[in-house]
Amino acid sequence: MPPPADIVKVAIEWPGAFPRLMEIDQVRSRRTWSLGNPENYALQNADSTNFYITEKNRNDIKNGSILRLTTSPAQTAQQLHERIQSSSMDAKLEALKDLASASRDITFAQEFINLDGISLLTQMVESGTERYQKLQKIMKPCFGDLLSFTLTAFVELMDHGIVSWDTFSVAFIKKIASYVNKSAMDTAVLQRSLAILESMVLNSQDLYQKVAQEITIGQLIPHLQGTDQDIQTYTIAVINALFLKAPEEKRQEMAHILAQKQLRSIILTNIIRSARPINDEMAHQLYVLQVLTFNLLEDRMMTKMDPQDQAQRDIIFELRRIAFDVECEPNNSGSIEKRKSMYTRDYKKLGFINHVNPAVDFTQIPPGMLALDNMLYLAKHHQDAYIRIVLENSSREDKHECPFGRSSIELTKMLCEILKVGELPSENCHDFHPMFFTHDRSFKEFFCICIQLLNKTWKEMRATSEDFNKVMQVVREQIMRALAAKPNSLDQFKSRLQNLSYTEILKIRQSERMNQEDFQSRPIQELREKIQPEIMELIKQQRLNRLCEGTCFRKISCRRRQDKFWYCRLSPNHKVLHYGDLEEHPQGEVPHDSLQDKLPVADIKAVVTGKDCPHMKEKGALKQKEVLELAFSILYESDEYLNFIAPDKHEYCVWTDGLNALLGKEMTSEFTKSDLDTLLSMEMKLRLLDLENIQIPEAPPPIPKEPSNYDFVYDN
Repeated sequence: MPPPADIVKVAIEWPGAFPRLMEIDQVRSRRTWSLGNPENYALQNADSTNFYITEKNRNDIKNGSILRLTTSPAQTAQQLHERIQSSSMDAKLEALKDLASASRDITFAQEFINLDGISLLTQMVESGTERYQKLQKIMKPCFGDLLSFTLTAFVELMDHGIVSWDTFSVAFIKKIASYVNKSAMDTAVLQRSLAILESMVLNSQDLYQKVAQEITIGQLIPHLQGTDQDIQTYTIAVINALFLKAPEEKRQEMAHILAQKQLRSIILTNIIRSARPINDEMAHQLYVLQVLTFNLLEDRMMTKMDPQDQAQRDIIFELRRIAFDVECEPNNSGSIEKRKSMYTRDYKKLGFINHVNPAVDFTQIPPGMLALDNMLYLAKHHQDAYIRIVLENSSREDKHECPFGRSSIELTKMLCEILKVGELPSENCHDFHPMFFTHDRSFKEFFCICIQLLNKTWKEMRATSEDFNKVMQVVREQIMRALAAKPNSLDQFKSRLQNLSYTEILKIRQSERMNQEDFQSRPIQELREKIQPEIMELIKQQRLNRLCEGTCFRKISCRRRQDKFWYCRLSPNHKVLHYGDLEEHPQGEVPHDSLQDKLPVADIKAVVTGKDCPHMKEKGALKQKEVLELAFSILYESDEYLNFIAPDKHEYCVWTDGLNALLGKEMTSEFTKSDLDTLLSMEMKLRLLDLENIQIPEAPPPIPKEPSNYDFVYDN
């Protein structure tokens, strides 16, 4: 007879004795131990986490777990609180080392914080370290370790979100900033200090002001020129945080300072073109910096042109002058009507919608004045290309003319949409483009390449004014396909566009259309309806097979940086889900026997997604749009649940489809729809292969009338 489900068998390590196999009842409040002062003891996981077993997590104990009987969190916190104040350097160092490790556990962290432990650590950083600095020359490694473990414990305690960041003094901020500003500082201390500054800036506007007064970009730049990618990542994270929290009026000023310090070229040389591969966290920080840099264009993008502003109108005059090499005519040369007629003619050649007053064209936001900025940049820095575009179109028939002014305005708007100018960076995105770090005015250079592409595509399509929107669609597709290749430079991007001519786009579209062609005739629809259940069954089997292979998921945490995993897979008979924690990301499939936890499929009550998931309702849960789109939970028994955050959209669809299939429900993910369309189209083409070049009627042929007699029928 199997043991009750509430009884788990675990190994418990006793002080000074070998581990003993024991049974724990997870329903009863607690087991009686033969110990004096039992409130001074607690159970702790004997793995690398050393997390305490509490009333909240006791149900998570699994069969085969190894637990350790140890002092209670309150007792341990009290002991460490006393030990870190020891006068002995060695004792203090060991205590801080233990504190840094223990602070990862929120149960211990709460007890230590209740003892005013955070204040003690900040006091040690503010004033205590001066005492050690006198000994720094003779015991430099010890000083570095003392400070490193102090800051590590502080970071771990603050990561639990128990204490507000607004409580810290200017003296503490100055001390942390001083560690960042020093040219020669222990790597671990520097890393923790950068992490603390980033969190301060992101979590408090008041602390942003104080940190911004202590840290300058010039002091951060040297950290990017080293070889430690973690230090480089934290440094860019601090720069991004300062950039993100800066008031709008100061962002342009900060961007000017970054340009003066040649931040872009330093990142390009020491990070992007470094021999070391770029990890995900670095890619994310580069993406954030890219987004924040492009967001500086938002002000111009959302600024309308004032048709009465003479300075702005002079820019349009300059475009006309460069294009047609027109000398500035004296105000009294010719009649007013003659000059107006000449201006109107030239503005028409320049492709403005409003030939009389082209300033009106720039009142549309977006792109507002940003479009005019791009046009002037092209005219001044790529003058030959500008004049060629204008003169080529001036010599064409009116209906085949590619309007430079209108095209520039619409193209600028399109590029802003593609690069998401004005939108905040996503929390989980790593989509940075190396080519935008190769030029100080990368957006304007990007525009110059794309406007020449637009003119080239217009000619290839032999377009007329009625085809303007079609041309813009093709150009957008060309740009998106070229960006997807992640070119390392603007020249590579330009070369990629050369290989994506209109003819090539047509070939790509035709190839994709061949795979997605959907016949609409009634016989084809009936055939489709007949074979669709077979295809759905095939997709269902594929989803279940993928669940049997299993997937590695990240542990759910509010911390930004984490490397904890767990694995879940379906048994081959589709009756049990096996899952368990992992120390590191697996290289292949994880065997069933190494996953200690089980959940019978028959016990599953429902599968919920997004905002309905229990872990998305918890306080402090990561509620970014991207995380919500990847979250799902399995509900079982009365109030038990298993929470997931899929690594990507594909795994999310695979698991939600597979779990719904197990429960006998419909698979509704977008990947199922895509797979169904693809497989159904392939199967239809195979079955209709013999009917190639034969026209299939919209309706079946009529059934003929019955003959008047059946004399033509005879028996052999």
